[in-house]
Amino acid sequence: MSDSPLFSERLDRRAFLGASAFGAVSMALSACTTTEVVAPPPVVAAPPDTAFGDTATMYAARTDEGYQLPAIPVAKLDPKFVRQIVADPTGEKPGTIVVDVSEHFLYLVRDGGKAIRYGVSLGKAGFGWTGSAVVQARKKWPVWTPPPEMIQRRPELAKFKDGMPPGPQSPLGARALYLFRDGKDTMYRLHGTPEWDSIGKNASSGCVRFMNQDIIDLYSRVNGPAQVFVRPNLSAAGKIMAVSSRTAEPIDAGVPKDAEFLK
Repeated sequence: MSDSPLFSERLDRRAFLGASAFGAVSMALSACTTTEVVAPPPVVAAPPDTAFGDTATMYAARTDEGYQLPAIPVAKLDPKFVRQIVADPTGEKPGTIVVDVSEHFLYLVRDGGKAIRYGVSLGKAGFGWTGSAVVQARKKWPVWTPPPEMIQRRPELAKFKDGMPPGPQSPLGARALYLFRDGKDTMYRLHGTPEWDSIGKNASSGCVRFMNQDIIDLYSRVNGPAQVFVRPNLSAAGKIMAVSSRTAEPIDAGVPKDAEFLK
């Protein structure tokens, strides 16, 4: 192959023209190609859930239906009894209510394997029970009427035989959910209490007590008949256990005429 200056010049010129042609093609191709930048979809915030949030805010003083509810001293609460979202330990379908007597928890089962857990107070010695029922009626700020059995045991309650007006000091608290079985009132309730410090203890006459702010929350979520299971524990044995000896004393004489019956 010749290495004369003329030959080298021709090679250099040919290489230059080839490179120029390649560059022109590259520019033409790039001019026909666009890179589309796809914006990410907007982030849609989940709707707020009143089971979440700052504990002090959840249990703050408030005005409800014209009644003044005092704040719960959250510094004195056992954190495990604060209303919260947890993994559902019950295995029941959404909308079911399950009371775990051994732990003093009530679960409202939700979708997605979750449940809202509330701390509750249950029946003291001699007044405990397990079994099933249905929330068939509900009432905001119910009148409390002690049943005859309670008045007989506590004669000082005779002054309320025709009903104690609703208010923050009422034994039924801010809300009551009335439990029925086979279409009949069991006389047992899920209800509020001014005695917030009884939560986590066996202190009631057989009903299930909540802090008033918690029963207000549960009430807002139960808009139709809801199955209720009261179990000694959440073990397999506890789940299949039928009704215990029903020694619970009714706390209330009957469903108020102006209660809302759920359908």
